[in-house]
Amino acid sequence: MVSENVLKRSPAGSFPAEDFRSGFVSIVGRPNVGKSTLLNRLVGVKIVITSARPQTTRNTIRGIANWPDAQVVFLDTPGIHEATTGLNRRMVKRALEALEDVDCILHMIEPALPIHPEDRSIMDRLARVGTPAFLLINKIDRVKKDTLLPLMEKAGRLHPFYEIIPLSALNGDGVDRLTERILSVLRPGPRYFPEDILTDRTERFLVAEFIREKIFRMTGEEIPYCSAVTVEKFEENADKKLIVISATIHVERENQKGIIIGRGGRRLKAIGKAAREDLELILGSRIFLELFVRAQKNWRSIPRLWEEMGIE
Repeated sequence: MVSENVLKRSPAGSFPAEDFRSGFVSIVGRPNVGKSTLLNRLVGVKIVITSARPQTTRNTIRGIANWPDAQVVFLDTPGIHEATTGLNRRMVKRALEALEDVDCILHMIEPALPIHPEDRSIMDRLARVGTPAFLLINKIDRVKKDTLLPLMEKAGRLHPFYEIIPLSALNGDGVDRLTERILSVLRPGPRYFPEDILTDRTERFLVAEFIREKIFRMTGEEIPYCSAVTVEKFEENADKKLIVISATIHVERENQKGIIIGRGGRRLKAIGKAAREDLELILGSRIFLELFVRAQKNWRSIPRLWEEMGIE
């Protein structure tokens, strides 16, 4: 593998073109409703980071599902919310752009009444784009089934969804039904990507994301939103079956740098170890991972730095 490769797996086989369907499907919703968990399940491999923290996803990420008679390109988007910073406004802008020029939209919500104002705003926008849309009521494993009917009735009055599907992205309940219904709205079409491709993102991007996921999981409330990761070196040694990676974690203040590093460097080592273990599974190679931490004052307020840090 080289640094600009996209993530691959073994080919699944070829299928007659006349029976083949394909298309682009956006997954949208508020932060932390389970969009990334659903994408990973639909693709069959973890390619998108997840955490219990809102706004984990910062970029639109394409995950490519190669099913027996179809190829579906799913767009996982940042959570749509009332943004108050320049960075968050850009994230929301990217998410809303993902409603355009797709074949189908999956609007994911949580199983609760009243319906959140931001969800109602998304439904209003769906009415304007006119694309077939499914409402996915996620996390049904956390609620009693008889509480879903009032929510489904209320949502159905707010927007004429193609179908409302209760599911659990975490354990897979309802996902088979979802895939069947997605196929029902896709038209015959070409394979847009080779069938061994799982995402159009590079390995460098995935490395940065998996490191950032571990920061989310191992630090306090403030740090994740002030952090970003850049990959400075990604070198493959085929003879040793080893990938050598050097990455920098960016934070905004010196005290945040100390929190990331931890006493005696223990937290930084734990972040590196957890990221390395995940990356070895997804990249299929031994990894040598070296991490550094840099304080960059107010980087979230400097647009030119966003792209340097991999934020579109």
